[in-house]
Amino acid sequence: MESLWKLMYLLEPTSLTLIVTAVFVTFASASRALDHGKEMERNLDFSEASITLDRSQALMIPLASSCSLLIMFYLFASVSHLVTAFTAVASTSALFFCLSPYVTLLKTQLCLTDPLVSRCCFKSFTRSQGILLLVCVGTVAGWLVSGHWLLNNLLGICICVAFVSHVRLPNIKICSLLLVCLFVYDIFWVFFSERFFGANVMVSVATQKASNPVHRVAESLSLPGLQLITKKLELPVKLVFPRNLLGGIVPGQDSIDYMMLGLGDMAIPGMLLALVLCFDHRKNKESSQDLISRGHKYVWYALSGYGVGLVAALAAGILSQSPQPALLYLVPSTLGPVVFLSWSRRELKELWEGSESKSNVKAHPMEV
Repeated sequence: MESLWKLMYLLEPTSLTLIVTAVFVTFASASRALDHGKEMERNLDFSEASITLDRSQALMIPLASSCSLLIMFYLFASVSHLVTAFTAVASTSALFFCLSPYVTLLKTQLCLTDPLVSRCCFKSFTRSQGILLLVCVGTVAGWLVSGHWLLNNLLGICICVAFVSHVRLPNIKICSLLLVCLFVYDIFWVFFSERFFGANVMVSVATQKASNPVHRVAESLSLPGLQLITKKLELPVKLVFPRNLLGGIVPGQDSIDYMMLGLGDMAIPGMLLALVLCFDHRKNKESSQDLISRGHKYVWYALSGYGVGLVAALAAGILSQSPQPALLYLVPSTLGPVVFLSWSRRELKELWEGSESKSNVKAHPMEV
């Protein structure tokens, strides 16, 4: 009975906000990936801006992530400034990528002229893009100075959306391979890393803060006011929400007062959602029937499964009072419904091999 009362923590504002935000970001990442794919089809210049994973790359991601974890675990103090600088550049680029469609839409609706300012890297650079770049740089600078959790979450969300849009999965076969490998990866580094390395590597890396390069500059220039403002940073590789949202608006609280969710726990399921959303979009274009006759879309089953898996992960963490590998719950709850539903609809083979194999099969009779 006491355990059931503990689950009431899931109804707290912080828990509900975390769940709603994660579900929204995962679906938004998949939707942006679909739109980005359409942009690449219309403009061949964008073709190099997207990476489609193959089997070897899918296998390398868990290995590369493990090496990165160990580097951050043992050498974080030495590479902290480098990591912060790289994160700042990546955050600026991701924020620019996420806001560009809205700037274009606003410019079109208001019929604003957008003269060409210059050309950079063989691509045009307009005035609106220059203004947007300044806004993005200012936002990242505000995060560097204040370290506020809201700016941290904003940049983390943009990084997640940009990653899902640029790193794509060709079919469920590669997706399943990647998810299963990361499933094992997450379980090992959360549950078993302490036996080999003397500490929980995943938790240690997730909770450590990076030194602020702005603080170092302020210290070298003897600016005591800026030194007091600039604190160590929570890197935007996770969402953080104060357990007391009203009392947590003021930055600088200890990380133990926050609920956290890694970007990988949104980006990896987001890649699956992007895959099935593109599949739904292609099937709707090919089919002459309406959506009701075809039944529900795969993306809604995957998204519902993501929400269920996230709630299960949070509930397990509350009941066990220990960190939980979120992918332990998210992989079965998202991949399972998609595979079962496609099998029941006799579309598993098509989804398993992807659209490329189908287009190749159709091309053979034309060649003959």
